[in-house]
Amino acid sequence: MSNSSEVIYRGTGRRKSSVAQVVLKPGKGEILINNKKALDFFPYATLVQDLEQPLTITGTKSDFDIKVKVSGGGYSGQSGATRLGIARALLNVSKDHRPQLKAVGLLTRDSRSKERKKYGLKGARKSPQFSKR
Repeated sequence: MSNSSEVIYRGTGRRKSSVAQVVLKPGKGEILINNKKALDFFPYATLVQDLEQPLTITGTKSDFDIKVKVSGGGYSGQSGATRLGIARALLNVSKDHRPQLKAVGLLTRDSRSKERKKYGLKGARKSPQFSKR
């Protein structure tokens, strides 16, 4: 086991069908997602910027090493889930971060998810072509 004096902050984030378990440790600002660097894991740099948003706003980008275990969904959902997990973990670090994160809307779980397909339709809402005869 690791040293008991080591401080760890945890946060869980969800988006679409993705779940991210985030662990913050005091460090140099390294982000590992499923044991890969963030830029190697996500194909677009914009997704990495998106998940770093809570750190940028609170000014703690180089204070913590972040380890993330993420599963389910696609890149966008995983990035959003990681962002919420980091924001929630930062709340465990200090309650002073709450007003900053809340003002930008980073503490709100995005409840939008895929609508289910209905019978008689081609998808959730698209219907088959109408034929008069």
